[in-house]
Amino acid sequence: MAKLSMKLKQARQETLTKEQERLLSEAEGQEKEAAERRSQIGSGDRSEKIRTYNFPQGRVTDHRINLNLYRIDAVMDGDLTEFIEALTAADQAEKLSRLD
Repeated sequence: MAKLSMKLKQARQETLTKEQERLLSEAEGQEKEAAERRSQIGSGDRSEKIRTYNFPQGRVTDHRINLNLYRIDAVMDGDLTEFIEALTAADQAEKLSRLD
């Protein structure tokens, strides 16, 4: 009877250890995901602005790539072609620089 009790105790301890390891691993994975999400979200600080629309000068500035366009009316009408092309080129250049 003592041997059976001892085996049951060992089995429970092994199961508990495995479960603790699984939970620890799961918690580490969740922490990594949370850190990834936090890195993608900005603080909302004024220095993180993406674009400035300057109506008196008719200028739109994209601060991510330092692109100034003096066509605010076209941009407000939805013509973002130049921004999209410039952002795509900047993204491709960044990806290429990472390969080196």
